[in-house]
Amino acid sequence: MSFPLLTATAALPAIGAIATAAVPAAQRTVAKWVALFFSLGTLVLAGIVFARFEPGGDRYQLTESKAWIADFGVRYELGVDGIGVALLGLTALLIPFVMVAGWHDADPLETKSSRWRPTQGFFALILMVEAMVILSFLATDVFLFYILFEAMLIPMYFLIGGFGDRAHAGSDENAAKQRSYAAVKFLLYNLAGGLIMLAAVIGLYVVAGSFSLSEIAAARADGTLEMATSTERWLFLGFFLAFAIKAPLWPLHTWLPNAMGEATAPVAVLITAIVDKVGTFAMLRFCLGLFPEASKWATPVVIALALVSIVYGALLAVGQRDIKRLIAYASISHFGFIILGIFAMTSQGQSGATLYMVNHGISTAALLLVAGFLITRRGSRLIADYGGVQKVAPVLAGTFLIGGLATLSLPGLAPFVSEFLVLVGTFSAYPVAGIIATSGIVLAAIYVLVLYQRTMTGPVAEPVRTMPDLKARELVVAVPLIALLLLLGVFPKPLTEVVNPAVKHTMSDVQKKDPQPEVEAAK
Repeated sequence: MSFPLLTATAALPAIGAIATAAVPAAQRTVAKWVALFFSLGTLVLAGIVFARFEPGGDRYQLTESKAWIADFGVRYELGVDGIGVALLGLTALLIPFVMVAGWHDADPLETKSSRWRPTQGFFALILMVEAMVILSFLATDVFLFYILFEAMLIPMYFLIGGFGDRAHAGSDENAAKQRSYAAVKFLLYNLAGGLIMLAAVIGLYVVAGSFSLSEIAAARADGTLEMATSTERWLFLGFFLAFAIKAPLWPLHTWLPNAMGEATAPVAVLITAIVDKVGTFAMLRFCLGLFPEASKWATPVVIALALVSIVYGALLAVGQRDIKRLIAYASISHFGFIILGIFAMTSQGQSGATLYMVNHGISTAALLLVAGFLITRRGSRLIADYGGVQKVAPVLAGTFLIGGLATLSLPGLAPFVSEFLVLVGTFSAYPVAGIIATSGIVLAAIYVLVLYQRTMTGPVAEPVRTMPDLKARELVVAVPLIALLLLLGVFPKPLTEVVNPAVKHTMSDVQKKDPQPEVEAAK
């Protein structure tokens, strides 16, 4: 029996979470290093998965399959395709940076307490989220995916509500109430979507007799599985609603600004750069893969909602006074681009959407983590409390600028490639939608440059005069992320060569071909 590499990759952070939680309360530094060690080990295993993945091979590779709940046809089935391996790499890559950036975020404000373990809990919860997200990218059994999709909400709830941002303008009591509100809203929204999805998962089993993606695909191919049009559409809606909440797509997005605003910067990265990607990934794997006719039926409405997300998110980002909420609304706009690329139903659009998931994760992590360093120094999230930072902390200002330029998809940085592909793929199928989507680029330039101007340039604000520049630990976070943005901006081939074959499979699922360009005959 071959080594279960996928299981090991997902199990290692779960084991790390248990080991971290078991560290004695007084040994906070030991707990941090234990958690970081397991996250780096997971990154190594993810690198091995990426190296062993063959872009021209089978759709799902390194597969594992074992009976789990046999009476209900549930199996423990894992497999990785090109889209899954890209997002697996993103998750494993970002978690160590999240940990290093949040090195002191969960340290007790009072060192007298020896029994309460906030540090151990903080890092253990991050590792638990990593394990569940990785497994969700690998699961090829629908019921197994559903369990993971719901289970990851629990550690995220405690990370948002229990380890909130200390740079809060209000009193401690008010801050605690707002953190609790954000955590509960996050949980209720996602649980509601998950319950609707559960009904659709049960309905799928009734119709298909299996939860296995491979068995359902084989039954479709040999004609033994035929879904009534109305049944397929209702099942699609059940799955899509849950994924749209997680994504987040307008008008189901309202939990995100609260959650990101009240969470620490590393946890905010965990939300928008990692966990939310499960929603858009699932649209490709499950909505398009299981319900191709319903996906094409819903395309006009989904594209309209994606366009609203792009413009609405960008407009609200322009008007924000809170740095983290600005980045949250910018992310809503970016997720609109991702969903637009998925449902444009073109190979360029879907390749761009997948690259967008990866590049958005890196660029948002770079911008948000540097913003977190800035907020920690000043003790405020309000843009108006800053000014002239580049004169006293030029390295901090420079890394913040590059993260912001990546967010607005400046050519030469990684997000430009993915946004360009999404727009090209959309223009070729839906020209009007492509034109409307380009307005998001203009608005992105406004909110990013205005943010930089108000915080980093101009007269030095009095509380900023003694602000220190980035320290060694913070440079360890910022510099590699910026290097990745530059590398993937000029050399995206390592990602495109694994993503493109997977996109071809998805296009085949929905029986779509790229529109042919209209060329006038020579006279």
